[in-house]
Amino acid sequence: MNTIPALSAAEAAPAAKPVLEQVARTLGRVPNMYGVMAQSPAVLEAYVQFSNSLRKGSIGSAMAERIALASAEYNGCSYCLSAHSHLGAKSGLTPADILEARAMQAGDGKTAAAMQFTRQLLTSPQNLSEADVHTLRAAGYTDGAILEIIANVVRNIFTNYLNVVAGTEVDWPVVVTPLKPAVHEK
Repeated sequence: MNTIPALSAAEAAPAAKPVLEQVARTLGRVPNMYGVMAQSPAVLEAYVQFSNSLRKGSIGSAMAERIALASAEYNGCSYCLSAHSHLGAKSGLTPADILEARAMQAGDGKTAAAMQFTRQLLTSPQNLSEADVHTLRAAGYTDGAILEIIANVVRNIFTNYLNVVAGTEVDWPVVVTPLKPAVHEK
């Protein structure tokens, strides 16, 4: 059920229009999620700036997409799961990689360490410890990359919650959640 509608560029406040134009240039269109965000030009601008900054990070688009898929699966956001299944494939993830990310798993050790950390951030952040950070460092992540993992999780929690609350209409090839109940277990 759509509870907060997406605005078109014509309906959006003047402050939102240049940001929507930037989104259209980057993605080739304005996905519905951005139209929902246009209800608050401040939210739209903050999200786009945060996302653009994270794209410059060291973890790369494939890892960012894995984190997005894990978060969408965990939070039951069909909009984000659909979007990031599509975008993940464009970033080089295979169908098997996408399923692994949804289950917060990975075949290689470095990626698996990041997915385990992502799982903990999503399911029980209060139980994270110094050992969890050491595990990421041992897997080859710098402190900056660890911060980028955290930032990507937070960014995706925001969009998951926004789209679930707004009931954003999926305008990507639809992927259904959940994959399996075990994803929600630690």
